[in-house]
Amino acid sequence: IRDRSVPNELRDELYEVWNQMGVFGRVYIADEGINAQVSIPQQNWEIFKDSVRNNDLFRDVKIKKAIQEGSSFYKLKIKVRKELVAYDVPKESYDMRKVGKHLTASEYNLALDREDSTVVDMRNYYESEIGRFENAIIPDVETSKELLPEVKNLLKGKENEKILLYCTGGIRCEKTSAFLKHHGFKDVNQLHGGIIDYARQLEDNKELANKFKGKNFVFDQRLGERISNEIVSNCHQCGAPCDTHVNCANESCHLLFIQCDDCKRQMNLSLIHI
Repeated sequence: IRDRSVPNELRDELYEVWNQMGVFGRVYIADEGINAQVSIPQQNWEIFKDSVRNNDLFRDVKIKKAIQEGSSFYKLKIKVRKELVAYDVPKESYDMRKVGKHLTASEYNLALDREDSTVVDMRNYYESEIGRFENAIIPDVETSKELLPEVKNLLKGKENEKILLYCTGGIRCEKTSAFLKHHGFKDVNQLHGGIIDYARQLEDNKELANKFKGKNFVFDQRLGERISNEIVSNCHQCGAPCDTHVNCANESCHLLFIQCDDCKRQMNLSLIHI
């Protein structure tokens, strides 16, 4: 790379190196950083970590690891974006040098138990409907562009209270916490590594209480990773307890919805009889 600050050149370098390792996944690069969700063949894990550590741009990047069987991605995509998350708020409305305090799973659990804590889910509605922390505020918005102003509005009057943010891997909370601090919120906290790392810490420490209910929505072929046995959502067709997302098979639709096995079986039978 001639100029390592240029996202397009970084994209080309990463694709060449990671593609040779058999890395699959989805990677976004912007001037503000990188967001990568990737799957790596186990035999290449150490080589992959070395490729990250040896890149000066990734000196402070945290790698969150989860072991899985089977495929989660089927190819490698690396794209350059204007923002890692398309919040589309003015740059003068936040300062990424002043983000919220990062809490471990244990610290987050303790903060959740405090009466003066307000918990905010920074994900999309279809993510939070299958899994969430109890009593979390779920902003009712359709797009990411609406999210930050809506969260600020929902938290109006709580500027001096403890705010707890969480999201999938921590990326969305970074800008949110900077945005809230810029707008006068004094005690802004975020779950370090998001739900993904919360689950890892639960696995590493069996004595740690699990306060997350249901599944963590993931943006790969699995569409969900179970964190607890509770089912907090319902089939969109019959209303039975269910937390399995499926994509509508209709080519003109492709809507993501929750469907139980019984409804899936009945719909397949209906299609066969048409």
